[in-house]
Amino acid sequence: MMTKPDPSDSTQSPVENQPITISADPKSPPWSRSTKTIVTVAALLFFLWLSYRFQSLIGQIVFAAILAYILNPFINLIDRNTPFKRSTGILIAYFVLAVGVLGAITALGFAAVEQISNLIQQIPDFITETTLLIQETYQNLQPISFGPFQFNPVEFDLSVLTDQVIGLIEPVLSHSGQIITDVATTAVGLVGILLFVFVISIYIAIEIPQLSGYVGRVAHQPGYRRDAERLMREFGRIWSAYLRGQVILGVIIFLVVWAGLAILGVQNALALGILSGLLEFIPVLGPVVGAGTAMVVAFFQPDNYMGLSAVAHTGVVLAFMILVQQLENNILVPRIVGEALDLHPLIVMVAVFMGSSLAGILGAILAAPVVATLKLISVYAWRKMFDLPPFPQPEKEGPPDSPAIRERMSQLTARIKTAVSSRPTDSQDSH
Repeated sequence: MMTKPDPSDSTQSPVENQPITISADPKSPPWSRSTKTIVTVAALLFFLWLSYRFQSLIGQIVFAAILAYILNPFINLIDRNTPFKRSTGILIAYFVLAVGVLGAITALGFAAVEQISNLIQQIPDFITETTLLIQETYQNLQPISFGPFQFNPVEFDLSVLTDQVIGLIEPVLSHSGQIITDVATTAVGLVGILLFVFVISIYIAIEIPQLSGYVGRVAHQPGYRRDAERLMREFGRIWSAYLRGQVILGVIIFLVVWAGLAILGVQNALALGILSGLLEFIPVLGPVVGAGTAMVVAFFQPDNYMGLSAVAHTGVVLAFMILVQQLENNILVPRIVGEALDLHPLIVMVAVFMGSSLAGILGAILAAPVVATLKLISVYAWRKMFDLPPFPQPEKEGPPDSPAIRERMSQLTARIKTAVSSRPTDSQDSH
């Protein structure tokens, strides 16, 4: 039988009689090394699980961030040179973008879909005719000898290769019409995705000014705040020059290729212009693919208004595409993108292949700025390891604003302020 202990019993331990108290020391005890390791590994695993579980949303969020980053200079322009606040400038920028996109889709949408569908349906004929042309060329070749070995191109049957190539792409081509129909029937879902991207992008655009302050607060250790701010400026220079530059280049190339191929009498010039503009986002390889596609279409189209032969017409198209690339590389790219990436073309090409294998088309598009960012961080870490100055070169400054632009913006701001201030007076006079 259990008995209740007597409080007067002196044999009990004095610790048991003491009340439990909470320490008033506000200092939190530090975590041990094992605790930090466990928390880090758990956070990393949780992040990987989230990335895998919601991988369909990652591309949309990345696109929203890119959109906010591209529009940020225009938002800053409205914020600094007009009486509107930043929030109003964000709404204006996104409204203008939405109107522009809808206008472009309305003006070019039906013609573009029709030409792209025609281009897809012509691919099997292009492959077959290319194979027949190569076969005819082979029949006129003499046997090739390599010591005791002899190779006769005439004996090589290309029809088997043709059947294999067409067999690989036939499932896609046979469903090309269905694909276009599915896109039209899923317009509601596409609108939902666009709205999600727009909303996320607007929130990101609102938080962009606080990003530099957040980085400064994180890098609170003396001396590293300046390094963090410099790295953020270099990071912004890389991504700003690349993303905004590729958008501008894509629009310019689309218009130039569309107009040029239409003047040269190439069929589906609008579809080829759209393709060339989109391929500008894939460095090095994109322009080559766009030019090759235009040449194939020009070679196999039945006729042209200039009366040129297929070979001559293809040569004219090739010369035009080379001229476009030379103007882009020597005039447009240095003035629009500059030397922000500072990467060898071979490195960019390898990065595009690696990015496409890891993350598809989005990886191919973002491969170049990602590699440039990794190079920036790697050079910083390497120089810090050997106690060298982390930034041996002075910081590159952006180009100054044009006086004409500043003057026009000042005049526009003065007119807006005058119009806004005159509204109450007008309303009072009317009463």
